[in-house]
Amino acid sequence: MADIATVFGGWTPALMDGFGLAELMDWRERARVRSPYSNGNDNDDG
Repeated sequence: MADIATVFGGWTPALMDGFGLAELMDWRERARVRSPYSNGNDNDDG
């Protein structure tokens, strides 16, 4: 959830608590792609 909140700003855990798992994973992927720190690999090492 932290990566989603960091990239999209202002998204609180309370807001994301209503997301289903698939929706949360979808937003997490969108955050990974949009992140300026994303280097295109799929691991969490950056």
